[in-house]
Amino acid sequence: MTELAVTHEDGVARVTLARPPLNILSPTLIDAIESAFRELGRDAAELRAVILAGSGRAFSAGVDVQVMRDLDVPQARVLIERLHAAITAVRECPAPVVARLHGHVLGGALELALGADLRLAAASCRLGMPEITVGIPSVIEAALLPGLVGWGRATELLLLGETIGASEAERWGLVNRAIPDDALDAEVDGWARRLAALPPAALRQQKALLARWRRIDLDSAIALSMDAFARAYASDEPRLAMQAFLERRRARS
Repeated sequence: MTELAVTHEDGVARVTLARPPLNILSPTLIDAIESAFRELGRDAAELRAVILAGSGRAFSAGVDVQVMRDLDVPQARVLIERLHAAITAVRECPAPVVARLHGHVLGGALELALGADLRLAAASCRLGMPEITVGIPSVIEAALLPGLVGWGRATELLLLGETIGASEAERWGLVNRAIPDDALDAEVDGWARRLAALPPAALRQQKALLARWRRIDLDSAIALSMDAFARAYASDEPRLAMQAFLERRRARS
């Protein structure tokens, strides 16, 4: 039985964790996530957006504690490297990734969600980094937290190991929106459709720029951006998109 389901429709891929009820991240599921997103990246010409979701009662309650309990040092390194590789594949997907979050989003699962570009959470969702409570630090993509929520709130999440609700996560900047539970699917699908309707090359350029901006200083980021702006004109996409914009504006006037 597969632990991951991947479907495609109208340029939007949906990657669904399929290990209900809590989609605990087993080594098999972790490897499947990496493989699925690497494959999606190779199909970039048709891909416009990706929805990352979980089946059952939760997006995911995190990495399997039964697996982690009996690791030695070399095994622990292998496991965390595999999880990092999976999240890196999500982050490096050329098309924007929207995480659909519900139920619990804990530990390694929150790190996986941090690999997405946008996060929409059901109002009843609970998010947290509880690793400290089982004797290990929160690592790898947890390093993205200070940039999203600030050092004080990141420290609170990581040192206390407690969960927060979706509304608080929205106020902190951990998720983009907290959505009423019964409206979550419509909202996620709407965001994916909006992304899919945008000029695809420009969208991929913007995602790539955002990723680089996290790693470099301001002057370098501006120089990189100006180069990307000029290179956008290597294709007809800007001309066609701007012509369509002007025609719509004339039609309204």
